[in-house]
Amino acid sequence: MTDTSILFQSATLGSLELKNRLAVAPMTRVSATDDGRATQQMADYYAKFAAGGFGLIIVEASYIDEQYSQGYHFQPGLANNAQRDAWKLVVDAVHAAGAKICMQLVHAGALNQGRNANYPEGAIAPSAVPPKGEMLTFYRGEGTYPTPREVTTDELIAIKDAFVAASVRALEAGFDAVEIHGANGYLLDQFWTAHTNQRTDEYGGSARNRIRLDEEIVKAAVAATQGKLPIGLRLSQSKVNDFEYQWVGGEQDAADIFPVLDEAGVGFLHITEHVATDEVFGSGHSLAGLAKKHAKAPVIVNGGLGTPETAASVIAAGDADVVAQGKAALANPDWPAKVQAGEPLADFDFGHWRKTLAPGAEFAAPEAYLTVCRGGVDDVCARLVSVQKPFSGTLPIVYNEYFTTYGAPTEERTDKTLQVLGGHDIDVFMTDAGWYGVSTGWHRTQGDWDVNVERFPNGMKVVAERM
Repeated sequence: MTDTSILFQSATLGSLELKNRLAVAPMTRVSATDDGRATQQMADYYAKFAAGGFGLIIVEASYIDEQYSQGYHFQPGLANNAQRDAWKLVVDAVHAAGAKICMQLVHAGALNQGRNANYPEGAIAPSAVPPKGEMLTFYRGEGTYPTPREVTTDELIAIKDAFVAASVRALEAGFDAVEIHGANGYLLDQFWTAHTNQRTDEYGGSARNRIRLDEEIVKAAVAATQGKLPIGLRLSQSKVNDFEYQWVGGEQDAADIFPVLDEAGVGFLHITEHVATDEVFGSGHSLAGLAKKHAKAPVIVNGGLGTPETAASVIAAGDADVVAQGKAALANPDWPAKVQAGEPLADFDFGHWRKTLAPGAEFAAPEAYLTVCRGGVDDVCARLVSVQKPFSGTLPIVYNEYFTTYGAPTEERTDKTLQVLGGHDIDVFMTDAGWYGVSTGWHRTQGDWDVNVERFPNGMKVVAERM
């Protein structure tokens, strides 16, 4: 059995020193304000992982400009000073809890599911190629992605400048590192991916050309931040809209691009795969292992490493320097503390929380119920579900277990009334008829129900009465 104590050795990412080799992976939450500012809820969420013993917290992907980079409604940004200042709340909370914090910067490119109404409509990409797959419904998407417009050379210059400016804002906000998101199907990955990049200029064709935009962004961001924090890059094979994609050049691609990124000054590489230990290209190595083989930069690895023994084995084998936990961290915000104490780890049950929120979900007893959570993958905060039976008294609550990792809200309950308290930034109410924003209040008659919602600084009150 692998000695898990290796996970608790110190590590370095460029100039950044970490107390251990454990990080929280970046995970999209779409729980910022409509104009992309981080919230107190987000500060509480990230601080919980820091308090649980993780050495590094990589925050969710944040868009870089007020043009085409935003990909999801309620996604945070780092495109202006107001967004920069809002992130300081999160940075301070994580630092106070004892961890380092890394900003992840992204341009959605062709994978646009919605953005601020003040930003331009449509999507841009390396080439006018329709993305594979369909939009992610749990991020408020529906149907196929629209065909993007091919980005111009002048626009590429502006995009590079936006990545650099956002990196400087991250430094000003107090972040300890910046990760450029070059993975999972977003714009930079669209340039790296052969079938979505059909350009014939210096950014298309060979592996060397397709990685050029990443190289130029990293190099410029390193120069602009003057070495005061490491600038890393995340890479993957699979994408949010294409799980099966593999690098067309196999190991030769790795041999071609990783030295280029080293030369650009990349502070670390973050390799993410569904199962990070799987061998790729018949090379005898995982993708992270190929990064270690062909690059000098430290490597963070993510994907299927939720057990302590598996996580430790990757470090012990020399295939990575830091392990980033995703679902395992959601189920166990105190994963490091539990492992050190020899305590059992909770499993992450995706199917359960999706069933809880799914339309038409069936439960045994209640004639009606409310599911309550804090904002997260669906940013749902309450959902009224009624069946065709007479209402018979107190409105029960069904907590979504996935969101208890954020801290279940407190509640006061009387006949036909649910009051959610506890400092939560609740701004969405969902019924069987659809989504409704709640700013100061909301009222609707739905079927046999009369529903009133009142918004307070620390929560909301839902009163549902059978007419």
